[in-house]
Amino acid sequence: MRARTTTALSALLLPLALLAAGCSGTSSANSSGGGGNTDGKGSVTLNVGDQKGGSEAVLRAAGELDDLPYKIRWSTFTSGPPLLEAVNAKAIDIGAVGNTPPVFAGAAKSKIKIVAATHGTSYGEAIVVKKGSDLRTVSDLKGKSVAVAQGSSAHYQLASSLAKAGLSINDVRVSLLQPADALAAFTRGKVDAWAIWDPYTSQALRQADARVLTTGQGVVNGLGFQVAAPAALADDAKSKVIGDYLRRLRRAQDWVFKHPEEWAKVWSKETGLPYETALDSVRRSHGTRVAVAVDDQAVASEQQIADTFADLGLTPRRFSFADLVDTRFNGDLPPSSTAPRSYRKGR
Repeated sequence: MRARTTTALSALLLPLALLAAGCSGTSSANSSGGGGNTDGKGSVTLNVGDQKGGSEAVLRAAGELDDLPYKIRWSTFTSGPPLLEAVNAKAIDIGAVGNTPPVFAGAAKSKIKIVAATHGTSYGEAIVVKKGSDLRTVSDLKGKSVAVAQGSSAHYQLASSLAKAGLSINDVRVSLLQPADALAAFTRGKVDAWAIWDPYTSQALRQADARVLTTGQGVVNGLGFQVAAPAALADDAKSKVIGDYLRRLRRAQDWVFKHPEEWAKVWSKETGLPYETALDSVRRSHGTRVAVAVDDQAVASEQQIADTFADLGLTPRRFSFADLVDTRFNGDLPPSSTAPRSYRKGR
């Protein structure tokens, strides 16, 4: 029975291992980039880092790779941290990551520049418990065990949610587990709660007998970033191409919001997620994203994350997040505080 249960849990998590680690601040030994196909034509080639079911898939689904006047060479990574390592090494010119990998890259003195941002809802950032659990509020977590991936956005949400409830991270028994191990522990009752992000949240609610104790709304900033190599930005031709690439991504995100079912089908095929789970995740968080400026408020919010991880001893040094930002592509984009789109309100 234990062997069958372990096999089932492994199958449940296998597709997500390819994409959900993008929010993590740490990388594993097998997190490496790989060569991909090339789109477009022209004399300029933009080397783009991607994750499974990420930028390439959404651009292609939205038709934004048709008649591309420059080339895009894709490299696929298993998570955000190794993607940023490739940006630092000038192996790629730009790539998308969540809100915590830049914090760890900045603390490691990586040569990166944040050039664009999106803002989405934080309903997918959640602390979940079993449906039959007696835990009803964050305060009830005192003395309880909580699984979380070290250095992930969920780790920050856990610390901040506890602080909001008048507790510290030391008031709970933290089990630092990567998602596959955390799911096994959660399913078997080895931990009382699990701090996660979408699409893990959507998957846990549908397949792991979970319910939400609290979400990241009002706690997690909901930001995601496009991060570029300084050398690419210093190249006039590539800088122009990056600007066009970012505009295409914005239009593709608009397409996702207007076509959630169609995108969920594509995303499901790309990642192996069940269609229903993919659609839940699109409607809960991924489809809600709106392009925003990398402004002072975004910087301040990320600085708070950086300082929190420094206080927890998870980064080697304190640094100024503003030093990582290049605002040349902000243009007339709305401020980072702009409310995300919401399917719940029909917007």
